[in-house]
Amino acid sequence: MNKMKIKIVGLFAILALFASCTDLNDQVYSELLADEYPENETQAQLITNNAYSQLQSHIDGGWWFAQEITSDLIVAPTRGSDWDDGGKWRALHTHTWDNNHEYVNNMWRNFYNGVTECNKAIEYLGDAEASKNAVAQMKVLRAYYYYLLIDNYGDVPYVTSFADAPAEPEKVSRATVFNNIIADIESVFNDLSGSSTSSVNQYTAYALLAKLYLNAEVFTGTAMWDKCEEYCDLIIAGPYSLESNRLGAFVTENQNSPENIFTVPYDEDNYQGFILHRRTLHYTNTTTFNAKTTFWNGFCAQERLVELFEDADQRKAGLLLGQQYSSTGEMLVDTDAGNAPVIFTKEVPALRMDASYSSEEIRFSGARMVKFEIKSGVKDNLSNDLPIFRLADFKLMKAECELRKTGGSLAIAKAEINDIRTIAGATIWDNADITLDNLLAERGREMWCEAHRRQDLIRFGKFTDSWWEKSPDTETNYLFPIPQWAIDSNANLN
Repeated sequence: MNKMKIKIVGLFAILALFASCTDLNDQVYSELLADEYPENETQAQLITNNAYSQLQSHIDGGWWFAQEITSDLIVAPTRGSDWDDGGKWRALHTHTWDNNHEYVNNMWRNFYNGVTECNKAIEYLGDAEASKNAVAQMKVLRAYYYYLLIDNYGDVPYVTSFADAPAEPEKVSRATVFNNIIADIESVFNDLSGSSTSSVNQYTAYALLAKLYLNAEVFTGTAMWDKCEEYCDLIIAGPYSLESNRLGAFVTENQNSPENIFTVPYDEDNYQGFILHRRTLHYTNTTTFNAKTTFWNGFCAQERLVELFEDADQRKAGLLLGQQYSSTGEMLVDTDAGNAPVIFTKEVPALRMDASYSSEEIRFSGARMVKFEIKSGVKDNLSNDLPIFRLADFKLMKAECELRKTGGSLAIAKAEINDIRTIAGATIWDNADITLDNLLAERGREMWCEAHRRQDLIRFGKFTDSWWEKSPDTETNYLFPIPQWAIDSNANLN
Protein backbone atom coordinates (compact mmCIF):
# COMPACT_ATOMS: atom_id res chain seq x y z
CA MET A 1 0.00 0.00 0.00
CA ASN A 2 1.24 3.48 -0.83
CA LYS A 3 1.27 5.17 2.59
CA MET A 4 1.01 8.62 1.03
CA LYS A 5 -2.43 7.69 -0.31
CA ILE A 6 -3.87 6.46 2.98
CA LYS A 7 -7.15 8.27 3.39
CA ILE A 8 -7.74 10.60 6.33
CA VAL A 9 -10.60 8.44 7.53
CA GLY A 10 -8.17 5.59 7.87
CA LEU A 11 -5.86 7.76 9.92
CA PHE A 12 -8.61 8.61 12.36
CA ALA A 13 -9.63 4.97 12.62
CA ILE A 14 -6.08 4.25 13.72
CA LEU A 15 -6.09 7.17 16.16
CA ALA A 16 -9.38 5.94 17.59
CA LEU A 17 -7.90 2.47 18.03
CA PHE A 18 -4.99 3.87 19.97
CA ALA A 19 -7.28 6.01 22.09
CA SER A 20 -8.93 2.86 23.42
CA CYS A 21 -5.92 0.51 23.31
CA THR A 22 -3.02 2.53 24.60
CA ASP A 23 -1.08 -0.59 25.60
CA LEU A 24 -0.53 -1.62 21.96
CA ASN A 25 2.88 -1.37 20.35
CA ASP A 26 3.26 2.31 19.53
CA GLN A 27 6.05 1.53 17.06
CA VAL A 28 3.45 0.09 14.67
CA TYR A 29 1.61 3.42 14.87
CA SER A 30 4.71 5.42 13.99
CA GLU A 31 5.92 3.06 11.24
CA LEU A 32 2.57 3.09 9.48
CA LEU A 33 2.22 6.83 9.05
CA ALA A 34 4.60 9.11 10.88
CA ASP A 35 7.46 8.87 8.40
CA GLU A 36 5.42 10.47 5.63
CA TYR A 37 2.37 12.07 7.21
CA PRO A 38 1.71 14.98 7.67
CA GLU A 39 3.14 16.54 4.54
CA ASN A 40 1.76 20.04 5.19
CA GLU A 41 0.09 22.22 7.82
CA THR A 42 -3.42 21.25 6.72
CA GLN A 43 -2.69 17.58 7.30
CA ALA A 44 -0.97 18.37 10.59
CA GLN A 45 -4.06 20.23 11.77
CA LEU A 46 -6.19 17.13 11.18
CA ILE A 47 -4.07 15.23 13.70
CA THR A 48 -5.22 17.66 16.41
CA ASN A 49 -8.94 16.94 15.99
CA ASN A 50 -9.23 14.33 18.74
CA ALA A 51 -7.61 16.64 21.28
CA TYR A 52 -10.03 19.45 20.43
CA SER A 53 -13.06 17.16 20.41
CA GLN A 54 -12.64 16.50 24.14
CA LEU A 55 -13.77 20.10 24.73
CA GLN A 56 -17.27 19.19 23.63
CA SER A 57 -17.81 17.45 26.97
CA HIS A 58 -17.59 20.84 28.71
CA ILE A 59 -21.31 21.54 28.95
CA ASP A 60 -23.00 18.19 29.42
CA GLY A 61 -20.02 16.23 30.71
CA GLY A 62 -19.79 17.86 34.13
CA TRP A 63 -17.54 20.92 33.97
CA TRP A 64 -20.28 23.50 33.34
CA PHE A 65 -22.43 21.97 36.09
CA ALA A 66 -19.55 21.98 38.57
CA GLN A 67 -18.81 25.65 37.92
CA GLU A 68 -22.38 27.01 37.82
CA ILE A 69 -24.66 24.73 39.87
CA THR A 70 -22.21 24.99 42.79
CA SER A 71 -22.58 28.78 42.74
CA ASP A 72 -24.92 31.45 44.04
CA LEU A 73 -26.56 32.26 40.69
CA ILE A 74 -27.98 29.12 39.03
CA VAL A 75 -29.84 26.17 40.53
CA ALA A 76 -31.22 22.80 39.46
CA PRO A 77 -34.12 22.45 41.93
CA THR A 78 -35.99 19.22 42.54
CA ARG A 79 -39.46 19.78 41.09
CA GLY A 80 -41.80 17.27 42.70
CA SER A 81 -40.77 13.90 41.31
CA ASP A 82 -38.65 15.53 38.60
CA TRP A 83 -34.99 16.46 38.80
CA ASP A 84 -34.17 14.43 41.91
CA ASP A 85 -31.65 12.22 40.09
CA GLY A 86 -30.37 10.65 43.27
CA GLY A 87 -29.67 14.05 44.79
CA LYS A 88 -26.72 14.83 42.50
CA TRP A 89 -27.92 18.38 41.76
CA ARG A 90 -28.60 19.16 45.42
CA ALA A 91 -25.13 17.88 46.32
CA LEU A 92 -23.59 20.42 43.95
CA HIS A 93 -25.71 23.27 45.29
CA THR A 94 -25.08 22.46 48.96
CA HIS A 95 -21.38 21.55 48.46
CA THR A 96 -21.91 18.02 49.78
CA TRP A 97 -20.42 16.06 46.89
CA ASP A 98 -18.01 13.16 47.42
CA ASN A 99 -15.49 11.36 45.25
CA ASN A 100 -18.15 9.15 43.71
CA HIS A 101 -20.23 12.05 42.40
CA GLU A 102 -21.01 11.69 38.70
CA TYR A 103 -19.58 15.03 37.64
CA VAL A 104 -16.54 14.84 39.92
CA ASN A 105 -15.81 11.60 38.07
CA ASN A 106 -16.59 12.90 34.61
CA MET A 107 -14.50 16.06 34.83
CA TRP A 108 -11.38 14.12 35.83
CA ARG A 109 -11.89 11.61 33.03
CA ASN A 110 -12.63 14.24 30.39
CA PHE A 111 -9.70 16.49 31.31
CA TYR A 112 -7.22 13.63 31.28
CA ASN A 113 -8.65 12.31 28.02
CA GLY A 114 -7.82 15.75 26.64
CA VAL A 115 -4.28 15.62 28.05
CA THR A 116 -3.75 12.16 26.56
CA GLU A 117 -4.96 13.22 23.12
CA CYS A 118 -2.65 16.24 23.21
CA ASN A 119 0.33 14.12 24.23
CA LYS A 120 -0.46 11.62 21.49
CA ALA A 121 -0.71 14.32 18.83
CA ILE A 122 2.51 16.05 19.97
CA GLU A 123 4.50 12.82 19.76
CA TYR A 124 3.01 11.83 16.43
CA LEU A 125 3.53 15.24 14.82
CA GLY A 126 7.17 15.48 15.85
CA ASP A 127 9.36 18.46 15.01
CA ALA A 128 8.82 18.79 11.26
CA GLU A 129 8.38 22.34 9.97
CA ALA A 130 4.85 21.53 8.76
CA SER A 131 3.90 20.47 12.28
CA LYS A 132 5.15 23.47 14.26
CA ASN A 133 1.86 25.33 14.51
CA ALA A 134 -0.13 22.18 15.28
CA VAL A 135 2.35 21.11 17.98
CA ALA A 136 2.22 24.58 19.51
CA GLN A 137 -1.57 24.41 19.57
CA MET A 138 -1.43 21.05 21.32
CA LYS A 139 0.97 22.33 23.97
CA VAL A 140 -1.31 25.27 24.76
CA LEU A 141 -4.41 23.06 24.69
CA ARG A 142 -2.69 20.58 27.01
CA ALA A 143 -1.88 23.49 29.31
CA TYR A 144 -5.56 24.44 29.21
CA TYR A 145 -6.61 20.94 30.31
CA TYR A 146 -4.06 21.09 33.13
CA TYR A 147 -5.36 24.54 34.10
CA LEU A 148 -8.79 22.96 34.50
CA LEU A 149 -7.30 20.13 36.53
CA ILE A 150 -5.45 22.34 39.02
CA ASP A 151 -8.43 24.68 39.23
CA ASN A 152 -10.81 21.87 40.12
CA TYR A 153 -8.60 19.27 41.85
CA GLY A 154 -5.41 20.98 43.05
CA ASP A 155 -2.44 18.61 43.11
CA VAL A 156 -2.65 16.25 40.13
CA PRO A 157 -0.42 13.94 38.08
CA TYR A 158 1.49 15.86 35.42
CA VAL A 159 2.23 13.71 32.38
CA THR A 160 3.60 15.07 29.11
CA SER A 161 4.36 11.86 27.22
CA PHE A 162 2.18 9.30 25.49
CA ALA A 163 4.31 6.31 24.55
CA ASP A 164 6.29 6.46 27.81
CA ALA A 165 3.49 7.60 30.11
CA PRO A 166 3.78 5.99 33.56
CA ALA A 167 1.05 3.50 34.45
CA GLU A 168 0.56 5.00 37.92
CA PRO A 169 1.80 8.60 37.87
CA GLU A 170 2.30 10.43 41.14
CA LYS A 171 0.62 13.69 42.05
CA VAL A 172 2.55 16.92 41.52
CA SER A 173 1.91 20.07 43.51
CA ARG A 174 -0.54 22.57 42.10
CA ALA A 175 2.16 25.25 42.04
CA THR A 176 4.54 23.01 40.10
CA VAL A 177 1.92 22.26 37.45
CA PHE A 178 1.16 26.00 37.30
CA ASN A 179 4.82 26.84 36.62
CA ASN A 180 5.24 24.01 34.11
CA ILE A 181 2.26 24.93 31.98
CA ILE A 182 3.21 28.61 31.94
CA ALA A 183 6.66 27.65 30.66
CA ASP A 184 5.07 25.38 28.06
CA ILE A 185 2.80 28.15 26.77
CA GLU A 186 5.56 30.74 26.64
CA SER A 187 7.83 28.36 24.72
CA VAL A 188 5.51 28.19 21.70
CA PHE A 189 4.34 31.80 21.23
CA ASN A 190 6.30 32.25 18.01
CA ASP A 191 4.99 29.02 16.47
CA LEU A 192 1.30 29.91 16.82
CA SER A 193 -0.64 31.39 13.93
CA GLY A 194 -4.20 31.69 12.68
CA SER A 195 -7.27 33.52 13.93
CA SER A 196 -10.02 30.90 14.19
CA THR A 197 -11.95 31.00 17.47
CA SER A 198 -12.23 27.20 17.49
CA SER A 199 -8.49 26.51 17.50
CA VAL A 200 -5.60 27.83 19.55
CA ASN A 201 -3.75 30.93 18.36
CA GLN A 202 -1.50 33.51 20.05
CA TYR A 203 -4.43 35.28 21.67
CA THR A 204 -5.70 32.01 23.11
CA ALA A 205 -2.28 31.60 24.70
CA TYR A 206 -2.38 35.16 26.06
CA ALA A 207 -5.86 34.53 27.47
CA LEU A 208 -4.86 31.32 29.19
CA LEU A 209 -1.82 32.98 30.74
CA ALA A 210 -3.99 35.86 31.95
CA LYS A 211 -6.35 33.38 33.61
CA LEU A 212 -3.49 31.51 35.24
CA TYR A 213 -1.97 34.70 36.62
CA LEU A 214 -5.41 35.98 37.71
CA ASN A 215 -5.74 32.94 39.94
CA ALA A 216 -2.06 32.67 40.86
CA GLU A 217 -2.67 33.50 44.51
CA VAL A 218 -5.19 30.66 44.75
CA PHE A 219 -3.00 28.25 42.78
CA THR A 220 0.41 29.08 44.28
CA GLY A 221 -0.06 31.37 47.27
CA THR A 222 1.57 34.32 45.45
CA ALA A 223 -0.47 37.04 43.74
CA MET A 224 0.63 38.00 40.21
CA TRP A 225 -1.66 40.87 39.25
CA ASP A 226 0.90 42.70 37.09
CA LYS A 227 1.51 39.59 34.99
CA CYS A 228 -2.21 39.05 34.59
CA GLU A 229 -2.71 42.63 33.48
CA GLU A 230 0.17 42.37 31.02
CA TYR A 231 -1.66 39.66 29.10
CA CYS A 232 -5.05 41.32 29.49
CA ASP A 233 -3.54 44.39 27.81
CA LEU A 234 -2.32 42.31 24.87
CA ILE A 235 -5.84 40.97 24.38
CA ILE A 236 -7.55 44.36 24.79
CA ALA A 237 -5.15 45.83 22.21
CA GLY A 238 -5.81 42.91 19.87
CA PRO A 239 -8.32 42.38 17.04
CA TYR A 240 -11.39 41.99 19.28
CA SER A 241 -14.25 44.35 20.08
CA LEU A 242 -17.29 44.35 22.35
CA GLU A 243 -20.59 43.38 20.78
CA SER A 244 -23.02 46.30 20.54
CA ASN A 245 -25.68 43.90 21.81
CA ARG A 246 -24.43 42.41 25.07
CA LEU A 247 -25.99 39.05 24.16
CA GLY A 248 -24.51 39.15 20.67
CA ALA A 249 -21.64 36.83 21.55
CA PHE A 250 -24.14 34.04 22.31
CA VAL A 251 -26.39 33.99 19.25
CA THR A 252 -26.88 30.94 17.07
CA GLU A 253 -23.85 30.54 14.77
CA ASN A 254 -21.79 32.91 16.92
CA GLN A 255 -18.43 31.76 15.58
CA ASN A 256 -17.84 35.13 13.93
CA SER A 257 -18.54 37.29 16.97
CA PRO A 258 -15.85 40.00 17.24
CA GLU A 259 -15.82 39.48 21.00
CA ASN A 260 -15.03 35.78 21.15
CA ILE A 261 -11.38 34.71 21.41
CA PHE A 262 -11.59 30.94 21.94
CA THR A 263 -14.75 28.87 21.81
CA VAL A 264 -15.95 25.29 21.88
CA PRO A 265 -17.82 24.76 18.60
CA TYR A 266 -21.26 23.19 18.80
CA ASP A 267 -23.65 22.34 16.02
CA GLU A 268 -27.15 20.90 16.12
CA ASP A 269 -26.15 18.09 13.75
CA ASN A 270 -22.39 17.53 13.75
CA TYR A 271 -20.82 18.83 16.99
CA GLN A 272 -23.38 17.98 19.61
CA GLY A 273 -23.48 18.39 23.38
CA PHE A 274 -25.08 21.80 23.99
CA ILE A 275 -28.52 21.06 25.48
CA LEU A 276 -28.97 23.70 28.18
CA HIS A 277 -32.16 24.87 26.48
CA ARG A 278 -33.73 21.46 27.12
CA ARG A 279 -32.61 21.51 30.75
CA THR A 280 -34.14 24.92 31.54
CA LEU A 281 -37.27 25.58 29.47
CA HIS A 282 -40.79 24.51 30.46
CA TYR A 283 -42.42 21.67 28.57
CA THR A 284 -44.84 24.06 26.85
CA ASN A 285 -42.07 26.38 25.65
CA THR A 286 -41.68 24.05 22.69
CA THR A 287 -44.41 26.13 21.04
CA THR A 288 -42.59 29.36 21.93
CA PHE A 289 -39.63 28.29 19.83
CA ASN A 290 -41.36 25.92 17.35
CA ALA A 291 -38.99 23.34 18.76
CA LYS A 292 -38.26 20.03 17.08
CA THR A 293 -37.42 18.53 20.45
CA THR A 294 -38.78 18.37 24.00
CA PHE A 295 -37.91 20.51 27.01
CA TRP A 296 -37.39 19.21 30.56
CA ASN A 297 -38.32 22.11 32.88
CA GLY A 298 -35.34 22.09 35.21
CA PHE A 299 -32.50 24.61 35.64
CA CYS A 300 -33.29 28.20 36.53
CA ALA A 301 -31.76 31.35 37.94
CA GLN A 302 -31.59 31.91 41.66
CA GLU A 303 -33.43 35.05 42.69
CA ARG A 304 -30.06 36.67 43.45
CA LEU A 305 -29.13 36.57 39.76
CA VAL A 306 -32.39 38.20 38.63
CA GLU A 307 -31.95 40.98 41.17
CA LEU A 308 -28.45 41.81 39.95
CA PHE A 309 -29.86 43.49 36.84
CA GLU A 310 -31.43 46.88 36.34
CA ASP A 311 -34.49 46.69 34.09
CA ALA A 312 -32.71 48.70 31.37
CA ASP A 313 -29.70 46.37 31.31
CA GLN A 314 -29.59 44.49 27.98
CA ARG A 315 -28.15 41.48 29.75
CA LYS A 316 -31.37 40.90 31.70
CA ALA A 317 -32.90 39.66 28.44
CA GLY A 318 -30.93 36.46 29.00
CA LEU A 319 -33.51 35.56 31.66
CA LEU A 320 -37.02 34.46 30.75
CA LEU A 321 -39.65 35.71 33.22
CA GLY A 322 -43.40 36.23 33.35
CA GLN A 323 -46.24 34.89 31.25
CA GLN A 324 -45.12 32.59 28.46
CA TYR A 325 -46.55 32.63 24.95
CA SER A 326 -46.46 30.54 21.82
CA SER A 327 -44.68 31.81 18.73
CA THR A 328 -48.04 33.06 17.44
CA GLY A 329 -48.94 34.91 20.64
CA GLU A 330 -51.21 32.46 22.45
CA MET A 331 -50.86 32.42 26.24
CA LEU A 332 -49.32 29.15 27.38
CA VAL A 333 -51.10 27.02 29.98
CA ASP A 334 -49.98 23.83 31.67
CA THR A 335 -52.60 21.08 31.49
CA ASP A 336 -50.75 19.12 34.19
CA ALA A 337 -51.12 22.09 36.54
CA GLY A 338 -54.89 22.48 36.17
CA ASN A 339 -54.55 24.64 33.04
CA ALA A 340 -52.68 27.26 35.04
CA PRO A 341 -50.99 29.94 32.94
CA VAL A 342 -47.26 29.35 32.58
CA ILE A 343 -45.79 32.31 34.45
CA PHE A 344 -42.12 32.14 35.41
CA THR A 345 -41.41 33.83 38.74
CA LYS A 346 -38.06 35.03 40.03
CA GLU A 347 -38.71 33.31 43.38
CA VAL A 348 -37.87 29.64 43.88
CA PRO A 349 -39.53 28.51 47.12
CA ALA A 350 -37.15 25.63 47.94
CA LEU A 351 -34.26 23.60 46.61
CA ARG A 352 -36.40 20.50 47.02
CA MET A 353 -40.04 21.17 46.18
CA ASP A 354 -42.09 18.19 47.32
CA ALA A 355 -45.83 17.57 47.21
CA SER A 356 -46.44 20.20 49.88
CA TYR A 357 -45.81 22.86 47.23
CA SER A 358 -48.38 23.86 44.65
CA SER A 359 -48.15 22.67 41.06
CA GLU A 360 -47.48 26.25 39.99
CA GLU A 361 -44.57 26.59 42.43
CA ILE A 362 -43.09 23.27 41.39
CA ARG A 363 -43.44 23.78 37.66
CA PHE A 364 -43.09 27.53 37.09
CA SER A 365 -40.69 28.89 39.70
CA GLY A 366 -37.40 30.44 38.62
CA ALA A 367 -36.35 32.58 35.67
CA ARG A 368 -35.22 30.42 32.76
CA MET A 369 -31.87 30.76 31.03
CA VAL A 370 -31.88 32.05 27.46
CA LYS A 371 -28.55 33.89 27.43
CA PHE A 372 -27.60 31.60 24.57
CA GLU A 373 -30.07 32.33 21.79
CA ILE A 374 -32.66 29.64 21.09
CA LYS A 375 -33.59 29.85 17.44
CA SER A 376 -37.00 29.03 16.02
CA GLY A 377 -37.11 25.37 15.07
CA VAL A 378 -34.44 24.44 17.60
CA LYS A 379 -33.45 20.78 17.73
CA ASP A 380 -32.02 18.60 20.51
CA ASN A 381 -28.69 20.46 20.34
CA LEU A 382 -27.89 24.15 19.95
CA SER A 383 -25.65 25.58 17.23
CA ASN A 384 -24.19 28.18 19.60
CA ASP A 385 -20.48 27.96 20.36
CA LEU A 386 -19.47 28.17 24.03
CA PRO A 387 -17.04 31.05 24.66
CA ILE A 388 -14.12 29.93 26.80
CA PHE A 389 -12.37 33.29 26.48
CA ARG A 390 -13.99 36.53 25.31
CA LEU A 391 -12.99 40.17 25.44
CA ALA A 392 -15.38 41.42 28.14
CA ASP A 393 -13.92 38.97 30.64
CA PHE A 394 -10.42 40.38 30.17
CA LYS A 395 -11.59 43.96 30.56
CA LEU A 396 -13.13 42.99 33.90
CA MET A 397 -9.98 41.08 34.80
CA LYS A 398 -7.87 44.16 34.07
CA ALA A 399 -10.17 46.18 36.32
CA GLU A 400 -9.73 43.58 39.06
CA CYS A 401 -5.94 43.74 38.75
CA GLU A 402 -6.04 47.52 39.14
CA LEU A 403 -8.22 47.22 42.24
CA ARG A 404 -6.08 44.56 43.87
CA LYS A 405 -2.49 45.50 43.10
CA THR A 406 -0.47 48.02 45.06
CA GLY A 407 -0.72 51.42 43.40
CA GLY A 408 -3.58 50.40 41.12
CA SER A 409 -5.68 53.00 39.33
CA LEU A 410 -9.35 53.44 40.18
CA ALA A 411 -9.78 55.44 36.97
CA ILE A 412 -8.48 52.61 34.79
CA ALA A 413 -10.68 50.06 36.55
CA LYS A 414 -13.71 52.32 36.16
CA ALA A 415 -13.07 52.85 32.46
CA GLU A 416 -12.91 49.13 31.71
CA ILE A 417 -16.08 48.37 33.65
CA ASN A 418 -18.01 51.30 32.21
CA ASP A 419 -17.07 50.31 28.66
CA ILE A 420 -19.27 47.26 29.20
CA ARG A 421 -21.98 48.89 31.29
CA THR A 422 -22.42 51.72 28.78
CA ILE A 423 -23.16 49.31 25.95
CA ALA A 424 -25.43 47.27 28.21
CA GLY A 425 -27.52 50.33 29.05
CA ALA A 426 -26.75 50.01 32.76
CA THR A 427 -26.07 52.96 35.06
CA ILE A 428 -22.53 54.27 34.67
CA TRP A 429 -20.40 53.79 37.77
CA ASP A 430 -18.57 56.54 39.58
CA ASN A 431 -15.57 56.13 41.87
CA ALA A 432 -17.65 55.13 44.88
CA ASP A 433 -19.05 52.16 42.94
CA ILE A 434 -15.64 50.69 42.14
CA THR A 435 -15.25 48.08 44.88
CA LEU A 436 -14.33 44.41 44.82
CA ASP A 437 -17.80 43.39 45.98
CA ASN A 438 -19.40 45.39 43.18
CA LEU A 439 -16.93 43.99 40.68
CA LEU A 440 -17.86 40.44 41.68
CA ALA A 441 -21.51 41.36 41.13
CA GLU A 442 -20.63 42.82 37.72
CA ARG A 443 -18.80 39.65 36.79
CA GLY A 444 -22.02 37.86 37.69
CA ARG A 445 -24.03 40.07 35.36
CA GLU A 446 -21.59 39.73 32.50
CA MET A 447 -20.20 36.21 32.84
CA TRP A 448 -23.08 34.14 34.30
CA CYS A 449 -23.81 30.88 32.49
CA GLU A 450 -20.26 30.74 31.06
CA ALA A 451 -18.72 28.49 33.74
CA HIS A 452 -16.70 31.15 35.56
CA ARG A 453 -18.70 31.65 38.75
CA ARG A 454 -17.16 28.97 40.99
CA GLN A 455 -13.65 30.21 40.24
CA ASP A 456 -14.67 33.83 40.76
CA LEU A 457 -16.30 33.09 44.12
CA ILE A 458 -13.18 31.25 45.29
CA ARG A 459 -10.87 34.08 44.22
CA PHE A 460 -13.08 36.65 45.97
CA GLY A 461 -13.29 34.48 49.13
CA LYS A 462 -17.07 33.96 48.84
CA PHE A 463 -17.43 30.33 47.74
CA THR A 464 -17.94 28.99 51.25
CA ASP A 465 -20.43 31.71 52.27
CA SER A 466 -24.08 30.96 52.89
CA TRP A 467 -26.67 31.77 50.24
CA TRP A 468 -30.15 30.62 49.35
CA GLU A 469 -30.63 27.02 50.53
CA LYS A 470 -26.90 26.64 51.24
CA SER A 471 -25.16 26.76 54.62
CA PRO A 472 -21.60 28.00 55.16
CA ASP A 473 -18.97 25.35 54.43
CA THR A 474 -15.20 25.10 54.61
CA GLU A 475 -12.33 25.84 52.26
CA THR A 476 -11.82 22.12 51.72
CA ASN A 477 -14.64 22.50 49.20
CA TYR A 478 -12.56 24.87 47.09
CA LEU A 479 -11.42 21.65 45.40
CA PHE A 480 -13.21 18.53 44.26
CA PRO A 481 -11.86 15.18 45.50
CA ILE A 482 -10.01 12.88 43.15
CA PRO A 483 -12.55 10.25 42.01
CA GLN A 484 -12.58 6.98 43.90
CA TRP A 485 -12.30 4.97 40.69
CA ALA A 486 -9.08 6.83 39.83
CA ILE A 487 -7.63 6.15 43.29
CA ASP A 488 -8.58 2.48 43.01
CA SER A 489 -6.58 2.21 39.79
CA ASN A 490 -3.59 4.26 40.99
CA ALA A 491 -2.45 4.03 44.60
CA ASN A 492 -0.23 7.10 44.08
CA LEU A 493 -3.34 9.29 44.04
CA ASN A 494 -4.08 8.67 47.73
